[in-house]
Amino acid sequence: MSGDDLTSNGLNGNGLDDQNGTDIPEIELIIKASTIDGRRKGACLFCQEYFMDLYLLAELKTISLKVTTVDMLKPPPDFRSNFDSTPPPILIDRGQAVLENEKIERYIMKSIPGGHNLFISDKETATTIENLYSKFKLMLTKRDDASKKALLVHLKNIDQHLEKRNSRFLTGDTMCCFDCELMPRLQHIRVAGKYFADFEIPEDYEHIWRYMYHMYQLDAFTQSCPADQDIINHYKLQQGARMKKHEELETPTYTASIPPNVDTNNYNNRH
Repeated sequence: MSGDDLTSNGLNGNGLDDQNGTDIPEIELIIKASTIDGRRKGACLFCQEYFMDLYLLAELKTISLKVTTVDMLKPPPDFRSNFDSTPPPILIDRGQAVLENEKIERYIMKSIPGGHNLFISDKETATTIENLYSKFKLMLTKRDDASKKALLVHLKNIDQHLEKRNSRFLTGDTMCCFDCELMPRLQHIRVAGKYFADFEIPEDYEHIWRYMYHMYQLDAFTQSCPADQDIINHYKLQQGARMKKHEELETPTYTASIPPNVDTNNYNNRH
């Protein structure tokens, strides 16, 4: 499979290969490349979600992970011949290709060593984060007070959920599939919301900000996170617009700041 291999950018280099010589499967995840340079990580939410899932498993040494980017504007011939018009993400396990998001998720849960531990059954959490992204997309389209308020209400519900759980992540002090789903969407809301609609997550949603702070400390997020410019261009292309030349030439930036008033350790003050 030709394309740009991100493994050398720190995945195996951070100890995510088979250090002990034991026979662990190598999983390849093919993700969409940047629509700006065609090489670095693109802003596909599902690509990042599964990248994070698999990265966590690679950190636990249950798999070895290889991540390959493919420029979907100019896909290599072997990609077209192997996968026809199927877009990434695509998971490959010992020569077997798994296509389509729901099938990939199920495969990680059922067939990849350790994967079942990521998929926690928690209906309250699932309901709390459900439809957040559709409200964000509606806000980007309408950019009116009603759609912004609906998004704010949903974010406040997540903030209150985190306050009630009083833990580092959505369901406890270890990450699970819900975190791999939510955090990429929060990053898109943060970066694209500000750029297109001057929308910002309120500083007093301190539990969300504390949650994001802890996510920003994790390799599973930072290694998989697209550049701000790629997130912005993702939505520009959906709107039929293009990046300006000077924007395409910008050095990639990765927003990870936190409002100074957020107490990043307060979740430890448990009763």
